[in-house]
Formats: sequence, structure tokens, C-alpha cells
Amino acid sequence: MIKREKGFSLIELLIVVAIILIIAAIAIPNLLRSRMAANEASAVGSIRTMNTAAISFFSTYGDGFPPTLAVLGGTGAVTCKNAELLDTVVAAGSKSGYNFALQPGIVAVATTPAGCTTGFSDGYVVTATPANVGTSGQRAFCSDASGVIRANPTGAVAPAPPLCLTTDNPIGQ
Repeated sequence: MIKREKGFSLIELLIVVAIILIIAAIAIPNLLRSRMAANEASAVGSIRTMNTAAISFFSTYGDGFPPTLAVLGGTGAVTCKNAELLDTVVAAGSKSGYNFALQPGIVAVATTPAGCTTGFSDGYVVTATPANVGTSGQRAFCSDASGVIRANPTGAVAPAPPLCLTTDNPIGQ
């Protein structure tokens, strides 16, 4: 009598490994594209939040538009230097594979309320650029006091405060 062993042969195992590798080769690029799309959507949402925070700062403190992102964030007592209108992650300048910046306008307000940092009367520009173009995101985003969010497909923005470049494409609001 011949005793037959149970289990998989080497050929069967190699075929299974090859199939898994083929599936992974198909799925990984789609996963990376999905992650980039999610990062871009997060960046657009953060820019919308920054716009709302800047307008709220303008109307609340009578100090013009904010001079920095840090003024819009913060923790502790709420003041014109620590407005707590943004979460601390965005106010620090980086979230979900994007770097954020707020560039103030050019014209400073004439009278600054006591204890406040001088704001700007002519607006601001907020930008979101991918930390690694092609990996964390493909497009860069820019918005100003108009509230229109513009995208640049190269992953770089070069605003001219207090406005975004009009050559960048407005995204659907």
C-alpha cells in the first residue's frame, strides 16, 4: 500500500503566491490614488474652514484679517491673539499630507485694538500644497477673502497677496 501525503505541492503554492502578487499589483495603485484624492478633499475642506475662521476673526475682533494661522488656532483663553477658530493641527500648518500657509494682505489696519497683533484690511491668502507632489497629493489649492478656492494642477501655488492667481482653476463650490 502506498500512503498518500496530504498538503499542497510547491507548484500549487507558487501559483497562489503569483495570483496574490497580481492582485496586489492591480490594487496598490488604486489605493494610492484613493489616498491622494482623500488628502486633496481634506485640504479643500481645511481651506474652507480657514476662510470661515478668517471671516469670523475679521468680524469678531475688529482687527482686520488675521496675520498668521497661529492667531486663528491656539488653546487656552480666547483672545485676538489666540482665537481658537481652527484646530491646532491645521493652525500648526500641516494635515493629511498637505502644508498650509496664510499670507496676510499688504495694507495693515490703521488702529489695532489694545493687546492685538496688527491685522490687515485688504485680505489674506491661504494655500495648501502637497508635502510630496504625486504621493500625498497632486494639486495645490489657494483661496482668498473672496472665498473662491482655486486649484493648480502642478502642485505649486504662487499667490500674490491679498489675492490668488486668476490663472489657477476655480474648483466647484
